[in-house]
Amino acid sequence: MKNLIVATRNKGKILEINALLAGLVDQVSSAADFADFPETVEDGATFEENALKKAREASRFSGLPALADDSGLVVDALEGRPGVFSARYAGVGASDTANNERLLRECQSVPKEHRQAAFVCVLAFVTPDGVEQLFTGRVTGRILFEARGEAGFGYDPLFLVDGFERSMAELGLAEKNAVSHRAQAFNKFREYIKTMK
Repeated sequence: MKNLIVATRNKGKILEINALLAGLVDQVSSAADFADFPETVEDGATFEENALKKAREASRFSGLPALADDSGLVVDALEGRPGVFSARYAGVGASDTANNERLLRECQSVPKEHRQAAFVCVLAFVTPDGVEQLFTGRVTGRILFEARGEAGFGYDPLFLVDGFERSMAELGLAEKNAVSHRAQAFNKFREYIKTMK
């Protein structure tokens, strides 16, 4: 694939995506490359709806194939919350610390055996000629009683990954990329892109 636009302004995410797509896409651009790139209102009820909306708008704006993701944490005991509101769980513009503090408060009375959760990532790929594909990654674990680890971001310090005795924030980058929800979704996308060559 020659060109792809990614519907994000997050420079760290762009670096990750460039690495994940190396050798498959010649030129990756992002929302950060355009001063007038539209801000998508993420009002979908699901990760799929939000990811598709962002990818459709990016493709329409740029005239290029577009990729967008929506991801978050779903906690069984909280009926799937924070879900699509993960990034703004403590309010619009909330910090990771504020979101984590709210999650801990809401899980305060939930016993260890009922703290199951999952990180979910949905990637949406949309082309100007109407192709739409979704790729999902999911990693399961449980919510800790206190933050552990210095790496990662978001809810990583509170998420104990199944099969590990460490939080997502205690895993090394290579370990995290081997198991994370985002890596799983991107691996599926990479396989799909290979079929388009």
